[in-house]
Amino acid sequence: MNQVGPQKDSAAWIFQTWAAFALSISMTTIGVVNLPVDNWVKGYMGMGLGFSIGSSFTLAKTMRDMHESRRMVARIDEAKVEKLLSQHDTFK
Repeated sequence: MNQVGPQKDSAAWIFQTWAAFALSISMTTIGVVNLPVDNWVKGYMGMGLGFSIGSSFTLAKTMRDMHESRRMVARIDEAKVEKLLSQHDTFK
């Protein structure tokens, strides 16, 4: 059986993703604060930004969990097939 280890991301990749996240949130927040509109519109835009960030994290976690679940089921099925094949004697 092939052993697949956990995927490891490089430190540079992790830094880049967090930097891009922080930059995008801060630039969007600055843009909303500097909009030439009433405060209630800015509040609405800020709430929309907050909910979009939260739902993005939730969606990413859900997709990751689904992927890991499929991998686990595939590994269990593979182990069952290997056990059956190891028990089968072709010379009987």
